[in-house]
Amino acid sequence: MKTVKQLLHKKGHEVTTIDHEASVYDAMQLMAANNIGSLVVMRDDKLAGILTERDFSRKSYLLDKPVKDMQVKEIMTHQVVYVGLDNTNEDCMSLITEMRVRHLPVIDEGKVIGIISIGDLVKDTISEHQFVIEQLERYIYETRVPSQGIRAS
Repeated sequence: MKTVKQLLHKKGHEVTTIDHEASVYDAMQLMAANNIGSLVVMRDDKLAGILTERDFSRKSYLLDKPVKDMQVKEIMTHQVVYVGLDNTNEDCMSLITEMRVRHLPVIDEGKVIGIISIGDLVKDTISEHQFVIEQLERYIYETRVPSQGIRAS
C-alpha cells in the first residue's frame, strides 16, 4: 500500500487556496478555472477550512443572498478531515468513506503541503491492481509455455 508521501510524489504538491473572506463567486470561478472540486481555505496562512462544490450546492441557497455577496467562511466546512504523509491509501479510503468527504488536505508540520482526492486514490488503486494482473498473467504464461532453451544431444 502506498503512503500519502508516495502519492504526492507522483501527483505533485499543488494546492489551490483561497482566503476565508473571499467571495463565494470568486471561489467558484477559481474552481472552474482549475477544473477542481475543492479549495483549501486559509486565514492568516493557517488552515481555516475547506470549500467544496458540495458546500456550495448545499449551503449557499440557505443564505438567501447573491453569491457575490457571500463570503467563503459562511459556507465552508470548518471541521477539516486531513491526513499526514505516513497515512496509506487504505487509511485515506477509510476516512473518505467514513467521513463522507471527497478531498483530504495533507498536513505536515502544521502546514498544508498537498491534497488527495477520491479520484487520486481510485486511480492509484486501479494502477496497483493492473500491476498485479500483469504479474499474474506473466506468471501464467511462463508456466504454460515451454522454455525455448537449446536441447543437448
